[in-house]
Amino acid sequence: MHITAAIVGIPGPTLEPETAALLRAHQPAGVILFGRNVQAPDQLRALNADLRGVLPERAVLMVDQEGGRVARLRPPHWRAHPAAGRIAALDAEAGLRVSWLTGALIGLDCANAGFDVACAPVLDLRIDGMSEVIGDRSFGRDPETVAHLGRAMAEGLLAAGVQPVMKHLPGHGRARVDSHLALPVVGDSIEDDLHPFADNADLPWAMTAHILYPALDPLHPATLSKHIIGEIIRGTIGFDGVLVSDDLAMQALSGSPGDLAIAALEAGCDLAMYCAGDHAATAAVLSACKPLTVEAIRRLDAARGLARRRAITLDAATLAAERELLLS
Repeated sequence: MHITAAIVGIPGPTLEPETAALLRAHQPAGVILFGRNVQAPDQLRALNADLRGVLPERAVLMVDQEGGRVARLRPPHWRAHPAAGRIAALDAEAGLRVSWLTGALIGLDCANAGFDVACAPVLDLRIDGMSEVIGDRSFGRDPETVAHLGRAMAEGLLAAGVQPVMKHLPGHGRARVDSHLALPVVGDSIEDDLHPFADNADLPWAMTAHILYPALDPLHPATLSKHIIGEIIRGTIGFDGVLVSDDLAMQALSGSPGDLAIAALEAGCDLAMYCAGDHAATAAVLSACKPLTVEAIRRLDAARGLARRRAITLDAATLAAERELLLS
């Protein structure tokens, strides 16, 4: 059976029979979990094991786990991790080390729970006066600093055997509204915003932005734009890894979930992601999505292979103690 070019969410903390049947029937490329799916370590490991039992062998299990306010694995069962903004406030040497340590510790949490992929680091710039949807999720205003700290976090994730996802291409920092709620329109130059992504273009995964950039494409937001994906993300930035859409359930985009999934794939995304977990819309997305392309399969295999090669033995307690000292 072909693997469907989709990443989808599921409703709750267990794999319900109706959801299992849907995943078996459509064989998506992966599942992404959220707070509604996470209760405790044993429960989460069991859920991920059950998902492995119904998903195709190539499928990934993904989670949004940046540190700071974007974290699905939280205390008291998992460690708290500093936001990117806090890391960026350290001196340069300490910041790089803490960013690597945080990536490694997040990666260990994720790997121990059964995840392959963590949606981090955020490589968007933090621009004064813009929406706080990015805010302290960013490593700051300076493109070079963002690039270096983001690279360190990605390297830490890879050391733990977890595939990082840089986001949100080609840059979310200049958005004046939250794309979860409405479509941002960015008329400013985004030349600086591209630099952190270009400097990290060899990373295995990236996520698109639901933002309209009229100077680049006056009709289509980046996720749905053949020009932005083909000429800017694949061309100017030079990214050749797995490209996944941001959540197609966000209010920035208008249209049915199935139509949006088709449009994202036709624009050049390797994977369409729909996170809401509602059965009917998820079924529509899975029915609409085509099988993985040969290029997408190559990219997914390369990402998996990179994480396997880069994984090393890590001791979480030692890493956490070092980070605490640097943050104090």
